[in-house]
Amino acid sequence: MSDPITHECGIAMVRLKKPLEHYFLKHGTPLYGLFKLFLLMEKQHNRGQDGAGVGAVKLNVPAGEPYMFREREIKVNPIDRIFRDMLKKYKALVDDGVVFPEFPATVKKHFDFGAELYLGHLRYGTSGGYSESSCHPYFRKSSWPTRNLMLAGNFNMTNTAELNASLIAMGQHPIFATDTQALLEKMGYFLDEVHELLYTRLRARGLKGADLTAAMHEELDVMDLIKRSTKKWDGGYAILGAIGNGDAFVMRDPNGIRPAFWYEDDEIVAVASERPALLTGFDLSTESVREVPPGHALVIKRTGKVSCEPFTEPRPRASCSFERIYFSRGNDPEIYRERKALGARLVEQVVQAIDNDYDSTVFSFIPNTAETAYYGLLEGLRLRRRGEVKASIMEAAREGRLTEDLIDDLILRNWPRAEKVAHKDVKLRTFISQEKWRGEMQSHVYDISYGSVRPGDNLVCVDDSIVRGTTLRRSILKILSRLEPKRIVIASTAPQIRYPDCYGIDMSELGKFIAFEATIDLLKEQGREELVREVYERCVAQGDKPVEQLTNEVKRLYDQFTADQISRRIGQLVCPREIASRCEVIVIFQTIENLHAALPGNTGDWYFTGNYPTPGGLRVLNQAFINYYEKASGRAY
Repeated sequence: MSDPITHECGIAMVRLKKPLEHYFLKHGTPLYGLFKLFLLMEKQHNRGQDGAGVGAVKLNVPAGEPYMFREREIKVNPIDRIFRDMLKKYKALVDDGVVFPEFPATVKKHFDFGAELYLGHLRYGTSGGYSESSCHPYFRKSSWPTRNLMLAGNFNMTNTAELNASLIAMGQHPIFATDTQALLEKMGYFLDEVHELLYTRLRARGLKGADLTAAMHEELDVMDLIKRSTKKWDGGYAILGAIGNGDAFVMRDPNGIRPAFWYEDDEIVAVASERPALLTGFDLSTESVREVPPGHALVIKRTGKVSCEPFTEPRPRASCSFERIYFSRGNDPEIYRERKALGARLVEQVVQAIDNDYDSTVFSFIPNTAETAYYGLLEGLRLRRRGEVKASIMEAAREGRLTEDLIDDLILRNWPRAEKVAHKDVKLRTFISQEKWRGEMQSHVYDISYGSVRPGDNLVCVDDSIVRGTTLRRSILKILSRLEPKRIVIASTAPQIRYPDCYGIDMSELGKFIAFEATIDLLKEQGREELVREVYERCVAQGDKPVEQLTNEVKRLYDQFTADQISRRIGQLVCPREIASRCEVIVIFQTIENLHAALPGNTGDWYFTGNYPTPGGLRVLNQAFINYYEKASGRAY
């Protein structure tokens, strides 16, 4: 993705099923679980660079000793900083003779993170600012182990205000900070409720003291807690939770918007946002890693018993297609195949854009994350060209015109040419504060391979997706034009982004989307601004309606034009004036039909189609359009 945007966070969990002594004897360290958590987080560092957090829970700790711990960091390289500081403290304890690694009981007693249960979180700051207090895990404390709650998640909720209102109605005084805080307090309220019901029942059975505590630890119903807490949630989420008694859980939204995977053997249960982290972290086969099904919760009791059951009614699956297009690491076997398929699905549009002239065209990609799709495009182009060559040879053979020179001409001429045209140079995080010169520095993020394109050639570059078009305008097209092509074709593996996201990606300001900008520009050109006002009035009129009755009024604007018309206008808008006079710029986008064909299991496409998987999505869309029309900045939810 050439436009930088912030997006989904990453989660990781490690639950040891055996005592720490086992891991020391078998793996050589009582910190086996902590090291595995580090690996899971490091293998998902692409999911969050604004901050990181680690939580830990120790099981069966004597009364009077702490058992839940947390560290968070927002400085540069937060994962490295957290674990380096932890191990520095651990080494000091070892050097001082307080901890003896060969006696893991001393590790558990004296080292905060010598635990059996770990949570990890990587944060992209889409809300709540960038302070340490905005980093997960969030922690709700109590002197009762079964009322302590720690949460970390990858999510956005569309109805945070409603959740806070429900807390007020229950008598609480919530602090309006983030949706994370709202969920923590919501779950905390119901954890208190479940705790009290269990306490009353056990007291009625005559239990007290240590027997009462042990029974509460064993009989706490985590699934009941999840069912009570999530009834009014609207959003996309994959959330980790740890309770002070040692119970843990992972829950995934009923549409499967946000991803979550898990692995279990006789030693460990591990969870991650992305499958490759588990594959690499535990040296597994693909079949060994399971997906947490939408609307299900994976519950790990303090005894080590694991269950995965639904906590709500199933809903149509709408897993985020951007995970497959761009966000997730491309070494997942399914994602790799899908990204190649996305590139291959662009073949017909690309061939049309270059007038079927392979001989005078160079194919490349920008940015680096588009490389896999680029291979798919090349493979598709070569298969297409191979078919054309075969047909020509067969025809020449039938007519008696087949010669060695003809075969050489057919095969060696007009064949797809691939070059590494552009590459991302060192990112100039500038110390320059002046806007003009900061923009000038950022325009040099990309560089080119001089001489890779002959003057007068076509140049085709594959991009993952085009959100705002800002980097194309300010940097990429200017840099590519130095090679003096007659035509630059930017081929997006994603369709036009037309609608805001409210489930994890920081794309909520409608007026910043280049597809929306192009549509408004076309309407103004035709003198049809009154339609924009009409859509605004309809959005305002829906303000008091229940979310179930909302309709997509913004779609009326896009319906005035074909996708090709909007794409052509996008090409004109992103092309700098100094380039337009000497180089044609064409921007093509994946079709919705081809997107679904390439990603059959990940049908979440609301940012392309406006088909939101939850009722709250249309509420966010209406507010985003109202914000645009009223020239108000900021998120629409």
